[in-house]
Amino acid sequence: MTTLRIAGGRVVDPANGVDDEVRDLWIADGRVVEPPADPDAKANRTIDARGFVVMPGGVDVHCHIAGSKVNAARMLRPEDKRGKEVPRHPGLRSGTLGSVPSTFTTGYRYAGLGYTTAVDAAIPPLGARHAHHELRDTPIIDKAILVLMGNNHAVMDRIHAGEQARLRDYVAWLLNATRGYGVKVVNPGGVENWKEGHGNVTTLDQVIPHFEVTPRQIMVELARVVDELQIPHPMHLHTPNLGLPGNWATTLETMKALDGHRAHMAHIQFHSYGGSPDDTRAFDSQVPALAEYINTHPGISVDVGQVLFGDTTSMTADGAVGQFLHSVTGRKWLSHDVEMETGCGVVPITYENKNFVHALQWAIGLEWYLRVDDPWRVAMSTDHPNGGSFLAYPQIIALLMDRGHRADMLAGLPDRVRARSGLGDLSREYTLSEIAIITRAAPARMLGLKQKGHLGPGADGDVAIYAPDDDKERMFSLPRYLIKQGEVVLDDGDLRVAPSGQVRYSQPGFDPEAIPKIEEWFSRDYSLQFANFPVSDDDLDGDIQGATS
Repeated sequence: MTTLRIAGGRVVDPANGVDDEVRDLWIADGRVVEPPADPDAKANRTIDARGFVVMPGGVDVHCHIAGSKVNAARMLRPEDKRGKEVPRHPGLRSGTLGSVPSTFTTGYRYAGLGYTTAVDAAIPPLGARHAHHELRDTPIIDKAILVLMGNNHAVMDRIHAGEQARLRDYVAWLLNATRGYGVKVVNPGGVENWKEGHGNVTTLDQVIPHFEVTPRQIMVELARVVDELQIPHPMHLHTPNLGLPGNWATTLETMKALDGHRAHMAHIQFHSYGGSPDDTRAFDSQVPALAEYINTHPGISVDVGQVLFGDTTSMTADGAVGQFLHSVTGRKWLSHDVEMETGCGVVPITYENKNFVHALQWAIGLEWYLRVDDPWRVAMSTDHPNGGSFLAYPQIIALLMDRGHRADMLAGLPDRVRARSGLGDLSREYTLSEIAIITRAAPARMLGLKQKGHLGPGADGDVAIYAPDDDKERMFSLPRYLIKQGEVVLDDGDLRVAPSGQVRYSQPGFDPEAIPKIEEWFSRDYSLQFANFPVSDDDLDGDIQGATS
């Protein structure tokens, strides 16, 4: 049995009620275990962590690091990578950075922040095999995919027909076939409406031609199915009207429509705007009203989608949003259609601190962290790379922990930002424990990953060890040590090894009698043979972790 002892560190493990307590941590064969009863017991290796902060490995609940949209962005933006090459080191691969890093670099850089798990939040079923191949090429971190279903023709057909059992069986089969972890809904019905030339949807009750269903029906029925199947992660939702002035009303109506169901609201910053499309001058923050609803309805969680200033790449399964961003920025645009399932838009974007809209988006994101009372309900994200790179997480941490730093940043933004956002009135400062919650414990709990986000016995031996520093951005930019399932990956600040991570997926049960009907529909409408659709074990990483629900 291989054992590792992390001795005398300042352990921050909020899931187990441990708040900056000096104690030893023992890992045996990749899992956290109780310290041995024998005080003279020796580990195979001991790390002297005295004075260092010890946390669980980070968990990213929402990012885009694999699949067709990511590869499209890599091809669309060669200029984003020039001069950002990562040279090869002994035992490690070379790669590129930019807003959409290459596969190996993605794994290395997540590890370099102290992260050990990341979930790609938008994979079309037809792209699942390709996405898994990319994730297999992304080292160190454990990974999972959320499968797009909000514009799937079979889903809408079954909702229209009122066939709840057939819908439940189809969703369960689709998760099994794609080795998906959870259900993702993007602009339900709106992408299909846009693809058919009818424009984007604007309300929850707008009827989608041909399918004769509404966004409200799609969301509610899929949320019901996710609950019935007991899928570990709630329905993961990107609501209609993303990025448009006045969309806060749609967001609030969506939350109310889902009352009684579990739901995770993705990149909530992009859905929290006042004003109206007809009067963009009234654009402002409506976080207070939305956060108040979140604070009183425990069935809903959010990740923020924080905007950071600088150059990045927008990529979304909401094809209509891609077209909108192209029209307002004038920058190049790639639109990708996935038959029967979804669309995709990729557009470069540069967020500027002197641009009122961009600056207000920055402030709105920070408001979300500071206005949600319970940090267990909010997860850190930049909607990588949409609001900025995941590499900016240390910047966000510094802003949350230091109100003076926030005030200095806010003072450099257009005056209207301070008038249209209440950020300047918020004096809250996050503690180390709260940072551990929003970057580790809460995302793991939201995802239903019971072995992640904590350091109790039975947890995966994923540990990040940071040198304390008054400069919190510097502190969280590079841990001194990173342990992945008991293996020291980052050793005294240097990346030494890059093991494969695990693939996590759900396996909800379904009636096998449903398969002939699914095959009949599939063979009639898809261009791919039914037998070639499911993802196999050979397509996944070598270390597979199913999660039967």
